[in-house]
Amino acid sequence: MLDPSSSEEESEELVEEESGKEPLAPATARLSPSRPGEGPGGGGGAGGGGGGGLQPGGRGGGAARPASPSPSVASEKEKDELERLQREEEERKRKLQLYVFVMRCIAYPFNAKQPTDMARRQQKISKQQLQTIKDRFQAFLNGETQIVADEAFINAVQSYYEVFLKSDRVARMVQSGGCSANDSREVFKKHIEKRVRSLPEIDGLSKETVLSSWMAKFDAIYRGEEDPRKQQARMTASAASELILSKEQLYEMFQNILGIKKFEHQLLYNACQLDNPDEQAAQIRRELDGRLQMAEQIAKERKFPKFVSKEMENMYIEELKSSVNLLMANLESMPVSKGGSEFKLQKLKRSHNTSIIDMGEENENQLSKSDVVLSFSLEVVIMEVQGLKSLAPNRIVYCTMEVEGGEKLQTDQAEASKPTWGTQGDFTTTHALPAVKVKLFTESTGVLALEDKELGRVVLHPTPNSPKQSEWHKMTVSKNCPDQDLKIKLAVRMDKPQNMKHSGYLWAIGKNVWKRWKKRFFVLVQVSQYTFAMCSYREKKAEPQELLQLDGYTVDYTDPQPGLEGGRAFFNAVKEGDTVIFASDDEQDRILWVQAMYRATGQSHKPVPPTQVQKLNAKGGNVPQLDAPISQFYADRAQKHGMDEFISSNPCNFDHASLFEMVQRLTLDHRLNDSYSCLGWFSPGQVFVLDEYCARNGVRGCHRHLCYLRDLLERAENGAMIDPTLLHYSFAFCASHVHGNRPDGIGTVTVDEKERFEEIKERLRLLLENQITHFRYCFPFGRPEGALKATLSLLERVLMKDIVTPVPQEEVKTVIRKCLEQAALVNYTRLSEYAKIEGKKREMYEHPVFCLASQVMDLTIQNQKDAENVGRLVTPAKKLEDTIRLAELVIEVLQQNEEHHAEAFAWWSDLMVEHAETFLSLFAVDMDAALEVQPPDTWDSFPLFQLLNDSLRSDYNLCNGKFHKHLQDLFAPLVVRYVDLMESSIAQSIHRGFERESWEPVNNGSGTSEDLFWKLDALQTFIRDLHWPEEEFGKHLEQRLKLMASDMIESCVKRTRIAFEVKLQKTSRSTDFRVPQSICTMFNVMVDAKAQSTKLCSMEMGQEHQYHSKIDELIEETVKEMITLLVAKFVTILEGVLAKLSRYDEGTLFSSFLSFTVKAASKYVDVPKPGMDVADAYVTFVRHSQDVLRDKVNEEMYIERLFDQWYTSSMNVVCTWLTDRMDLQLHIYQLKTLIRIVKKTYRDFRLQGVLDSTLNSKTYETIRNRLTVEEATASVSEGGGLQGITMKDSDEEDEEDD
Repeated sequence: MLDPSSSEEESEELVEEESGKEPLAPATARLSPSRPGEGPGGGGGAGGGGGGGLQPGGRGGGAARPASPSPSVASEKEKDELERLQREEEERKRKLQLYVFVMRCIAYPFNAKQPTDMARRQQKISKQQLQTIKDRFQAFLNGETQIVADEAFINAVQSYYEVFLKSDRVARMVQSGGCSANDSREVFKKHIEKRVRSLPEIDGLSKETVLSSWMAKFDAIYRGEEDPRKQQARMTASAASELILSKEQLYEMFQNILGIKKFEHQLLYNACQLDNPDEQAAQIRRELDGRLQMAEQIAKERKFPKFVSKEMENMYIEELKSSVNLLMANLESMPVSKGGSEFKLQKLKRSHNTSIIDMGEENENQLSKSDVVLSFSLEVVIMEVQGLKSLAPNRIVYCTMEVEGGEKLQTDQAEASKPTWGTQGDFTTTHALPAVKVKLFTESTGVLALEDKELGRVVLHPTPNSPKQSEWHKMTVSKNCPDQDLKIKLAVRMDKPQNMKHSGYLWAIGKNVWKRWKKRFFVLVQVSQYTFAMCSYREKKAEPQELLQLDGYTVDYTDPQPGLEGGRAFFNAVKEGDTVIFASDDEQDRILWVQAMYRATGQSHKPVPPTQVQKLNAKGGNVPQLDAPISQFYADRAQKHGMDEFISSNPCNFDHASLFEMVQRLTLDHRLNDSYSCLGWFSPGQVFVLDEYCARNGVRGCHRHLCYLRDLLERAENGAMIDPTLLHYSFAFCASHVHGNRPDGIGTVTVDEKERFEEIKERLRLLLENQITHFRYCFPFGRPEGALKATLSLLERVLMKDIVTPVPQEEVKTVIRKCLEQAALVNYTRLSEYAKIEGKKREMYEHPVFCLASQVMDLTIQNQKDAENVGRLVTPAKKLEDTIRLAELVIEVLQQNEEHHAEAFAWWSDLMVEHAETFLSLFAVDMDAALEVQPPDTWDSFPLFQLLNDSLRSDYNLCNGKFHKHLQDLFAPLVVRYVDLMESSIAQSIHRGFERESWEPVNNGSGTSEDLFWKLDALQTFIRDLHWPEEEFGKHLEQRLKLMASDMIESCVKRTRIAFEVKLQKTSRSTDFRVPQSICTMFNVMVDAKAQSTKLCSMEMGQEHQYHSKIDELIEETVKEMITLLVAKFVTILEGVLAKLSRYDEGTLFSSFLSFTVKAASKYVDVPKPGMDVADAYVTFVRHSQDVLRDKVNEEMYIERLFDQWYTSSMNVVCTWLTDRMDLQLHIYQLKTLIRIVKKTYRDFRLQGVLDSTLNSKTYETIRNRLTVEEATASVSEGGGLQGITMKDSDEEDEEDD
């Protein structure tokens, strides 16, 4: 920490002074990823400010503090403030220490990795985004977008907008953080699938195409005006961060989680040497040794946690040791170099771990020289040569390069005037001190020369510590060469292999190795994670000359040894019975060697440079001291900022259970507040860090999951959306642990773990029961997908007494039944409140007067003054309207339950049916109350029955259920009463209608018949549309209505028959008679009655003959009678014509008188043909009657029957009339008239479609023969008296007639 008295400016100056030294340090490349410029700049101000705020004195008695009213109150406030600051400071320190442990987990993980198989989380929708989405859909519905859509899609979007987007349950889900864009899309997709499936088929357009088109339009509306390419890029970046995070991203994430400042991270990062994997591996080895020692100490002192069984104490020690052994094995499996080494890694025991890890006999652990193999890669770059003066400018020169024992490479050729190349040669060698030879040649010009001439050479002995940049080297030339001052510019880079941790020249002497004090080239080699060796090498040798295996040695600084000449800075490696003394030529090299060997030995003691050296480094003055490594500089800097205690603290001395509990809780908070709908799941990066922390620091798995469960339960109880599957995983782990049924064997169980598990189990049970009770609101529209089903599954698991005995199904069923009973009450209560709110809004909208009133008083007025207004609002009609609206909402809820939640409750489908019945029974109370206040004999409530019945009868489980039967019992008397009244009303309308009937044509009949048939059809349609569910009562209603229709139609037919007869009696009997419109209308009534009877009087179940055939027979008989009456009328007219002709009978006075008069008159004037007017009048009457009947009567069959009977009757009358005059000769006028009448009648009826068999009857033949004979007789006796009228067919006559 900073000194409380130090000012912010002093802090900045100190940091800046230190940062000024950094560029001069040789290891500045190790600053990454924290740059020195950032640390002091950002850290100075923040550190200074933080220091002032973190110390109590920093906020003590400031001048700006107002005076307290009394000393005691002031002291109390100061005390509280002081305690608060102390708590904050403790929390800050705790988080910094925790961050150090987390950083080490990120820097060198050896147990966990970021999982790649986790389900990808979707972006969640915020409140602002939800409002934006609503606005976009509203704009589409208002026609404000360019998206083209048909009516079906617009209706689907309208329904989606009203049902889903505007739902308070969706708003609640957004608030809980559980609503993603994918959820809204899937709900719409499910919403439109039924609609698209119900659309009619269209040729060439599949319904899948329509679905995909609609979804594309939905995406366009949802996206709005955003560029889809930008959105895709954003989604890709976010998806990448959701999957795998780099170390830098993980550091930054946990800085945010733990509230660590950037400069604090930089200080800790550099001081902990997190970019140095060797230091991190050494730190892990020290931690593991410490944990083993701690386990031995616990076993020795018997300081165990309280276990559920005493026998678990020894098991606990074994658990601790086996967990450390597993970590050691994991660390040992980490590769020393990329791609592994050329020898097999051996698992070697530590000197103090021999009782824990049995690795074999001692002689198996000794390294041989062949085990230590190094592989170096060299890059030799030849730049240019200087000093070539004796050669001609155009002479060709070139260079060769080789590493001792390897291949030889050659550069390109160059002219002596410009000897530059820049050629690189790559070599691989196993020599720690290789010899690199470079030679300069010129081409020989002599004819007999076999080799090119060597001008000079240079031999280099690079090491990994050699300079990497190019340098000039003087070449060795032969004596007879004129150019003695040749120089060559070379760059030799020798890379350090991964398993070489340090190298350089040291003086050394030991008891068993390096027995002479001599300067040698040493390499510290890591053979495996737990095996290091100090090796000395000679030039051009691949194997070490001598080696020292560092197992069990302790390295430390030492004073100069008397009697040893050579070397300035001394240190040693000590082991029981052996000491090896080393010396380097400078202090910095000594510190680097000690640090490297400290990491290798795994010793708990950390060597500290002598005080004199530290003072020397601190007194730098104006000239920076370069004899300390950069790591020491970072350590000093961290110590100055108060970070040293966090870096140097021993992890084994901390309660990692509580620290992990803290980091997991803060990580969960961070996760729930990010942009993903995580439902409590950590991101892969977070899982990785937490897994690594638990494994590395020995956090018990049960404790981890109990804390996780507790944190998740707290969030879920506060309204956050937590995935029940996640709860299930953690609960199952804890349950198997506590009940001793873990897959990896029985483990130790503490009393605290068991008690906490029981407490969490009860909390979880209450939470699950509450979620099931509020399933419509916790899992709206079945989202998140599968969550409700997982909740039910988890409840069944929670109810289990232990891990292996399944809970009885009846017990689970009882719990779920209770939850669903409460759910029915909750759902209906909220639905009723919603309906009331909607009703008030609608009422205010319909009655603007109340808009102003609602601003000053609530519409739910309950005091006496406003009783009038309340009465006006809650009329029976209003109450019924509200009940119908409520019924629509009830049906909608049931449909949503079936659509979105039935699958989850598939195993408990009978309980969902009970839930629905309970829900409907609550509605039945309000429905009954609304129906009771309705006035008698009003039928406005039938739509309510139809609405409910149509919904219930289509539901297999609710059809004829408890509520459905109650509904039937309620409406059955109303239906019966309605039918009774309608029957009476229709009967009265028939009576009154026929009394006033004008028989004007109306549609297919008369006004009365049309009204009758419409009413009967409407009544039957109404009753049929009721779809009465109970079969017996439904049949009864149908039979009654069919019988009623039969009776009514019978009455109509009889009244029409009577009216027909009366009408005929009032008409003329002469040829002036014209068939009136009313006669045709009456026929049409019969036609319509027959058609309607087929529909109105027929029963589907074998009763058709009882009603339908009976009324058909009546109609047929009536039609026959009507035809008979009409034909009789026609016959009467014909008889009148024949009566007129009878006056010309032979032998009568009138006949003689008439003949004489005509003959006498014909001598002087042109007398008209007597009798032709009578014939013409009759023919006109027949033709007119035929045309009217053909045109006005709607039934062709009746017309044909009428015409047949009419023709037959007419011929019979004529035949009878002629038969009566068999003995008399017909008068010429009688003959002419009859011929005309018979011929015209025959032809007209033939034109009207009367069959030839009827036309050419015996009667007609008799008439024809008689008239033909009479015609012949008349032509003989009268001469030309017939005037062309004959029974013979002729075209002229036809033309004349026409």
